[in-house]
Amino acid sequence: MARPTTPARTPARTRDARKPARTPAARAPQRDLFQLDSPLTAEIRGERSLMAFPFFALSKNAWMKPLTYDHATVSIEVRPSASGVATIYDKEIVLYIASLMAAKIEAGEDVAQDFVFTAHDLFSVTGANHSARSYGRLSEALERLQGTQIKTNIEAGGEGEEGFFSWLSEARLHYSRTKTGERRLKAVKVRLCDWLFRAILRDRQVLDYAAAYFQLGPIERRIYEVARSTCEDGPDGVARLEIDLATFRLQIGYQNPLSNFRAALKQIAGTDTIPDYDIALIETAADAETPEKPAVKTGRGRKTAPVSVVISRRVRTEPESPALATPADSADAK
Repeated sequence: MARPTTPARTPARTRDARKPARTPAARAPQRDLFQLDSPLTAEIRGERSLMAFPFFALSKNAWMKPLTYDHATVSIEVRPSASGVATIYDKEIVLYIASLMAAKIEAGEDVAQDFVFTAHDLFSVTGANHSARSYGRLSEALERLQGTQIKTNIEAGGEGEEGFFSWLSEARLHYSRTKTGERRLKAVKVRLCDWLFRAILRDRQVLDYAAAYFQLGPIERRIYEVARSTCEDGPDGVARLEIDLATFRLQIGYQNPLSNFRAALKQIAGTDTIPDYDIALIETAADAETPEKPAVKTGRGRKTAPVSVVISRRVRTEPESPALATPADSADAK
């Protein structure tokens, strides 16, 4: 099976010197139980195909409907378990595991599909609070990640797969009991699916995430991921993506009508909340509708002008030092 055409890939970016590396912490002793892979001492990173395409529901609560994406040469089908489709918030766990794996590879360590980490470190990295409710949500998220079924023609590590797979083929919470009988979570043990394991290990298309990603809402998270994974350098050296609104809606994985998506994008563009990227909606002439740039249907059935979404990487400029005033300048100022 030929690999579908995906956005041009670039080598994984090295750590930005402006970002301080997390100080390595001593691994917690586990006696004779198991060796921890946490704490994570590098940045949060994700696999490129997982960033570019919609594999997760844009919901904080259980999403019980199947998700599909079929555009150009890429097809994705996601089926819910009894507890729903894995959500964009459940994806935080997958990103954390991918980051642990990428850090091991960078350090020249052997990697396997089993990972053992503490919930405390996961919550610290993703910005979640350490409440009992967060631990309960962790259990639910692991259940959805293990139960959600994915089928795609995107190849990973030079191999394709027929049939469905789950993000985690195994997920367990290991705990002990205090003298009072209270459960105390000690570690989380998971087994990463073959598809994603091969992609990270062999393709090495792993990109870092902005630290502010975990403070974003569902749509903003997907916009950032698509921008980070698909924006290509233009003639001016600025990474840029231009795409019609309908196609962008598919790639984001937005399930509501196109007119609603347009309104949401307009609000996001106005608040400038996407880390490192600027977003703009560009309308063309009403009579310029093409299959590539279809007009947008309003709720009353009328059409508005075709709309393109333009995303560009924000250019960082160093602040200029104020010039020193000369005696002549001082005289002119009087």
